[in-house]
Amino acid sequence: MNNWQLHLYHRLPNVARVAAASLRGYELRRWRYSARTDALVDAALEREHWPAAQWQKWQQERLAYVLHRAATQVPFYRDQWAARRQQGDQASWEELQNWPILEKETLRQNARAFIADDCRNQSLFHDHTSGTTGKSLDLWFRRETVQDWYALFEARWRRWYGVSRHDAWAIIGGQLVTPVAKRRPPFWVWNYGLNQLYCSSYHLAPDLIPYYLDAIARYKIKYLLGYTSSLYTLAEAALRLGRNDLKMQVAITNAEPVYEHQRRAIEKAFQCPVRETYGMAETVAAASECEHGQMHIWPEAGWLETIDGDHPTQPTGPGKPGDLICTSLLNTDMPLIRYRVGDRATLAVENDLCQCGRTLPRLASLEGRVDDLLYTADGRMIGRLDPVFKAQLPVREAQIVQERLDCIRVRYVPTEAFDQAAARSITDRLRDRMGAIEVILEPMTEIPRGANGKFRAVICQLSPEQRAILIGNARKPKG
Repeated sequence: MNNWQLHLYHRLPNVARVAAASLRGYELRRWRYSARTDALVDAALEREHWPAAQWQKWQQERLAYVLHRAATQVPFYRDQWAARRQQGDQASWEELQNWPILEKETLRQNARAFIADDCRNQSLFHDHTSGTTGKSLDLWFRRETVQDWYALFEARWRRWYGVSRHDAWAIIGGQLVTPVAKRRPPFWVWNYGLNQLYCSSYHLAPDLIPYYLDAIARYKIKYLLGYTSSLYTLAEAALRLGRNDLKMQVAITNAEPVYEHQRRAIEKAFQCPVRETYGMAETVAAASECEHGQMHIWPEAGWLETIDGDHPTQPTGPGKPGDLICTSLLNTDMPLIRYRVGDRATLAVENDLCQCGRTLPRLASLEGRVDDLLYTADGRMIGRLDPVFKAQLPVREAQIVQERLDCIRVRYVPTEAFDQAAARSITDRLRDRMGAIEVILEPMTEIPRGANGKFRAVICQLSPEQRAILIGNARKPKG
């Protein structure tokens, strides 16, 4: 919604909000699902057992088609290659390594130039997303592409976990379903079109959470989906209140990493497994966690590379982390070639078959967003800082902020049991990982969410120039 539409929506009585949300839900259902959805789901599940050679052949053929279409029918890329030819560059656009890295800001400033010539904008689905850092992106998709994408979700989010889109489910997300300043329920809206209870992630204050838990029980919700931090906050409250009436089939996390202490709390509170997922509005990469705890990549979405600086880190031995670079394979009408998504990951070395029996490739780890890594004086990048909080610390939630190279601020919401020993544990564990740094502990009653409702557990405030110098120094030959 734009600002005036949102203002009008917030002035509606609750029954009218439900009607408005449901109308939008029916519209989205029409775009996402069709008579062919079940067949698409079955095909996706069948592909999960293809041998590696069959996946490689499929991806390479699809990649060749996408590169040809982008170079000849997408204005941004066609102009780019024409300019290169005028400068005497004879590199072949049939080879992926000859394409430059596409940055988010370039896409943001030239979004319509990435739509293929044979697409009519008015017939495409337009997605306007705030993005993880609050900077918006405009994206367009053909109806068939949207349905292909959501069939993969149905297969590898819901079918894997024993639920379906027809079940009642709750999502905790960043839409402003009610004004932020509101302090009386409901902090959610029921969407009949998607069988969905959409819950605000902006109102998860300790005194308001019991209302959420009551709504989840009242609507007979079968499974939860949401930001990890939001599900964890709900779980902590449910455990504190002794609620044992909230048994779910599964809790599916998205948008944020899952730390072990969060997983344990969510599993205990909702008496169900927690499954981590990874994806993005740009539809160039996705992954989901199987029942054996492995993150399986969806090869249909995109061709994945990892790079460290300018160097590829494709694993030939132990996998190495790098910036995740993705090329569209699903959305060929707005193809993104070698797009830097802003995350760092390690691709698994595929020497053995996962215990689940699926042949889908795997992510060995998600290190976090590039902006959410910490840096040390010797140029190391530190991600996945959940071990700092693993020792059953009496902390409800925490946020680590690197203010300077030698200074870390930890914002935390303590429980009643927080004491000096807990404070020392946080400080010592950070110094164990980062060296002799200053650690500032800042207790808070609540850690603010971002403009999109997401919780950033780690924030690096070093400038891009500082980071580049640190990384460059670390790569210099020693001696």
